[in-house]
Amino acid sequence: MRIICSTHQGNVYNDEVDYVVVHNKEDGEFAVMNDHVPIISVMGSGFIKLVRGKDEFYVVITSGIFEFHDNIATVLCQEAQIGRSKDSAYKNLSDIRHERSEINKTEATESTKMEQDLYENIKNSGAGNL
Repeated sequence: MRIICSTHQGNVYNDEVDYVVVHNKEDGEFAVMNDHVPIISVMGSGFIKLVRGKDEFYVVITSGIFEFHDNIATVLCQEAQIGRSKDSAYKNLSDIRHERSEINKTEATESTKMEQDLYENIKNSGAGNL
């Protein structure tokens, strides 16, 4: 079976696997193998264990939908990170969120400074005073 895991930034994983185990914090977990009946599941947050031979990978997701039909599993989600273990996948997601938070803080600070500079320039130019 094939699994395709995508976010708005592109595919996180797209490959053949033997089976998957979907773990949703709200609903528990279920396994999907080749020729499983079609299924759709809404996932708030959780992970998907991907098994291929003796290898296991984990994709941690937030706010997603899992769909399976015709031996293709599709996961559409807001965020996803892959790891060799569940813990490493969660750590990867946490690291990305922390990095994104720091970038947002820096951009917000720079934006505020630019707004202050603009206000001072308008005030000093006498614009609006007739």
